[in-house]
Amino acid sequence: MPAARFLVDGRVQGVCFRAATRTQALALGLRGHAQNLADGRVEVLAVGEAQALEALAQWLEDGPPLARVDGVSREDLAHAPSVGTGFEVS
Repeated sequence: MPAARFLVDGRVQGVCFRAATRTQALALGLRGHAQNLADGRVEVLAVGEAQALEALAQWLEDGPPLARVDGVSREDLAHAPSVGTGFEVS
């Protein structure tokens, strides 16, 4: 199963970015998590169909209305990590 790790820079903490990412990921049928990092970025780990990962990647470029995304880096993972059955926010 395809998997990717995204790091999102900008004004992405305190603007409901993780919750909106969860909503988007679940709508796309993805599993994984979104979490704030100490350096102000948000990490998103997603597992699912390749086209769903692409759709999430495009959505992350803008994020929710209150966010300001300055950049998104993506790392495609060779092996899908164990992430359970849902999409967690922490």
